[in-house]
Amino acid sequence: MGNSFSNISAFQSLHIVMLGLDSAGKTTVLYRLKFNEFVNTVPTIGFNTEKIKLSNGTAKGISCHFWDVGGQEKLRPLWKSYSRCTDGIIYVVDSVDVDRLEEAKTELHKVTKFSENQGTPLLVIANKQDLPKSLLVEEIEKHLALKELSPATPYHVQPACAIIGEGLHEGMDTLYEMILKRRKSLKQKKKR
Repeated sequence: MGNSFSNISAFQSLHIVMLGLDSAGKTTVLYRLKFNEFVNTVPTIGFNTEKIKLSNGTAKGISCHFWDVGGQEKLRPLWKSYSRCTDGIIYVVDSVDVDRLEEAKTELHKVTKFSENQGTPLLVIANKQDLPKSLLVEEIEKHLALKELSPATPYHVQPACAIIGEGLHEGMDTLYEMILKRRKSLKQKKKR
């Protein structure tokens, strides 16, 4: 893993976009990663942006520029602009809100089908795992039809609780590893 850190220094700061339906917990995830504590949030109108140096795991010390984009229906057309040319996409899902998973699936598939997003690593955060009746990771994966995504799009579903931070660092480590793998693959293709 020591080589991974030196490889990323050339990238300076990773560009990560955080998407998901309104009330999924995107902003709570953002500020849990930034301050390592719960911050009471209000619905995002527009976007929040933060530069965060990750503090744990294999991604420790990696600087990320996060764009947390509002999930209200009227803001979703903007997702394409924010996700273009990003290093990774975090898609936050409310694990308890089964009624909106079809809508979440539709929006996720729209984003991953943009030509600029083909192959962009995807971290799905199955948020609110601390609540009763939260769906298991396998159920979230099935409801979101993740196996129907382009084979070029690597993904990982991470169970999490943004309020206490459980699962977030593990998810960021996995996203970081997927980004490194993609960068290495793209570099090798350019050499050919």
